[in-house]
Amino acid sequence: MMVDTLTVDEALANVQQRMRDAAASGVPLVQQAARHIIDAGGKRLRPRLLFHAYGAAGGLRLEEALPLGVAIELIHTATLVHDDINDHSALRRGRVTVNAKWGRTIALLTGDFLFTRAYSLMAPQGDRFNQLLASACSALVEGEVLQAVVAKSGQYDRDNYVRIISLKTAALFSCAARLGGLKAGAPEEHVEALGTYGHNLGLAFQIVDDVLDITGDPGVTGKPAHEDAGQHKLGLVALARENGGTARGTNLRDTDILTEPLLAAGLVDEAMGKARELTERGCAALQTLPDSPARRALEGMARKVVSRDR
Repeated sequence: MMVDTLTVDEALANVQQRMRDAAASGVPLVQQAARHIIDAGGKRLRPRLLFHAYGAAGGLRLEEALPLGVAIELIHTATLVHDDINDHSALRRGRVTVNAKWGRTIALLTGDFLFTRAYSLMAPQGDRFNQLLASACSALVEGEVLQAVVAKSGQYDRDNYVRIISLKTAALFSCAARLGGLKAGAPEEHVEALGTYGHNLGLAFQIVDDVLDITGDPGVTGKPAHEDAGQHKLGLVALARENGGTARGTNLRDTDILTEPLLAAGLVDEAMGKARELTERGCAALQTLPDSPARRALEGMARKVVSRDR
């Protein structure tokens, strides 16, 4: 039996370098803008998820999964560049955004460039892998469009919120977990279980992200506070309506809703409770897989998602 020659942390360092390599271009500004966002760092949560899923599904050589980890993080990075255009954001991961530094046109094209680089890495992987990632990318776009429509109409209820974050966030988490299982050659039952785990983890991650937009310290989160609140993305308010909760009288168009009123209404606690419930649901799905250090690492990721401060 062959023994893996890379740890997950070593693989993630490799992902960073391969992303920089993928951003190489004969047009200096394209390379400069792409590496600007890549070098800003990030949690690299999606490739970490993919690598642990690969191990939990019985994969033995993490090098085999590296191109998938690079591709999925390039996709995520591309969406951040495009998000910053849509949200008029000036700060991302503690540094000025591509949009703020070079303008909308260069930012749009930089995101497109990163998308195409991801697909150049995916081309040799085969139809099933490419279909999974293409489906997740379509969901990302659909989620962003739905969010814009809902924000404009003021119809930010619980159902719309869950649908939006399922598309724009959970789809890529689920895809990462499925890709890892598929690359390991796992049976379909295990691939599906990993996808269910990833979906629930992605939902929880986005809920916590929305909470941190209200309560987080910009010096820690690396982006301006209340940015999403100012654009009618108060997902935690919508979640609290689930059972006629404390948010029923809240005006979702009120851009002045800040930390103290939300805390006083118990909305943050309700949202975090929902996030914990989702991570527990995801971890329950993992019980289909054999116990292993990689499966326990996935369970640890779920706990970290609901305890993070950035």
